[in-house]
Amino acid sequence: MAFTAKDVKDLREKTGVGMMDCKKALTEADGDMEKAIDFLREKGLAAAVKKAGRIAAEGMVFPYYDAEKKVGVIVEVNAETDFVAKNDKFTGFVKAVAKTIVNDNPADLDALLACTLDGSDRTVQENLQDNILAIGENQKVRRFERVEGVCATYIHGGGAVGVLVSFDTDAEGCAEFDVAGKDVAMQIAAMSPAYLDEASVPADVIEHEKGIILAQMKEDPKMANKPEKVLDGIVAGKINKYFKENCLVEQAFVKDDKISVGQYVDSVAKEIGKTIKITGYIRFAKGEGLQKREDDFAAEVASMMG
Repeated sequence: MAFTAKDVKDLREKTGVGMMDCKKALTEADGDMEKAIDFLREKGLAAAVKKAGRIAAEGMVFPYYDAEKKVGVIVEVNAETDFVAKNDKFTGFVKAVAKTIVNDNPADLDALLACTLDGSDRTVQENLQDNILAIGENQKVRRFERVEGVCATYIHGGGAVGVLVSFDTDAEGCAEFDVAGKDVAMQIAAMSPAYLDEASVPADVIEHEKGIILAQMKEDPKMANKPEKVLDGIVAGKINKYFKENCLVEQAFVKDDKISVGQYVDSVAKEIGKTIKITGYIRFAKGEGLQKREDDFAAEVASMMG
């Protein structure tokens, strides 16, 4: 399978590895992106895959929680430039869309666009078209999630990243819980965990990681004469490290790295005599997976590919 300069560019952005090594990896993998990533990891060149490539689309992500209805939502609305994200008309529309999702519980994007926008007598779609005409840029409601139950939210960088965290708790309304909820949401925004906890990691993902670790060990001459029992222990240790890096409750708490996020939440619950359990989370990054335009970097890669 052939590959292009853009494939090399995409692989570099996903792994942080140099262009020539990315080209070699794609050659070895016959153009298969996932196999190329594994190749780089096995060679010890890529420690892990970045969760998202370069973000090019603009607009904003907005998480919102209605405490009275106990419903949380997170929505992304895209536009062509970051200037629009600072426009009051645009941000007001995004917030109204979030409230509409809370109230109407639409099944999908098409259903949402057909809903009457909160605070308006016209549909979300009609208001969106009005915004496009008024602001002069194309805009699109891209995605949303809705969660019932107690939630906490965090928005970073004016909507560059948004987080919605759900809890099973009897502590809602306590100031200590409000602080803890925001702390957990900020942790997710900063560290972008892949899973909630160890039990959430699929078995095939664990086996895949073990395969990567074993391949790395084969590349290390120091591992050649070690007994199998020792090697098994090393693999187990590295898998445990994987959990601590990729599972929210196992991650080191950013405000105090001597404890995990799970330990932090437990300590707050004990302090106020309540139950607090993280049950899930959603993290949206603005433009995640979208690319608005190409830049000169692709030409630079192409020149190196000969």
